[in-house]
Amino acid sequence: MKRTSSDLSPTVLVVDDNPDMREALRTLLRSVGFRVKLFASVSDFLKDNLPQGPICLVLDVRLPGQRLDLQRELSGGGKRPLPIIFVTAHGNIPMSVQAMKGGAIEFLTKPFQDQDLLDAIALGHARDRAWLQNAEELSELQRRYDSLTPREREVMNFVVSGRLNKQIAGDLGIAEITVKVHRGQVMKKMHASS
Repeated sequence: MKRTSSDLSPTVLVVDDNPDMREALRTLLRSVGFRVKLFASVSDFLKDNLPQGPICLVLDVRLPGQRLDLQRELSGGGKRPLPIIFVTAHGNIPMSVQAMKGGAIEFLTKPFQDQDLLDAIALGHARDRAWLQNAEELSELQRRYDSLTPREREVMNFVVSGRLNKQIAGDLGIAEITVKVHRGQVMKKMHASS
């Protein structure tokens, strides 16, 4: 069976300017089997490439020069919506509400319970895994569609709109048997059973 990026082991990305906090999180997260990448700043994080496989971002809200701006930046423009868990020593209710409305998985106040963080990370990885799987399925469907000839695409468009072979033949000015051949090729190339 083909291995997909959603099958790879999950990674936790940690962005926190406190070196002690980064190390504590690295120790905790590695102890439960996660791959971990640490960043001291948002700019360091943005310079790096995202790893393959499911990802969850643990982000300190109060990084210098950064509030919830990164969340807005990461969720805009049709990009991969990274699951974010915000952590902070100085949170407030309006900030947590804004983060959650922006799609955050969790908003944890330091010091937090390890299990609360691990539960939020599990949820984040599940969401990202589902997103990756969906993106891979859409990519595969697009690859199959791209393999169709222009005539097969025409026939497919008529078929999905509910037209009968005889009607399609009349619309395209071709023989009904030719429509059946194209329809069969569409079914085969698209891996469709009906």
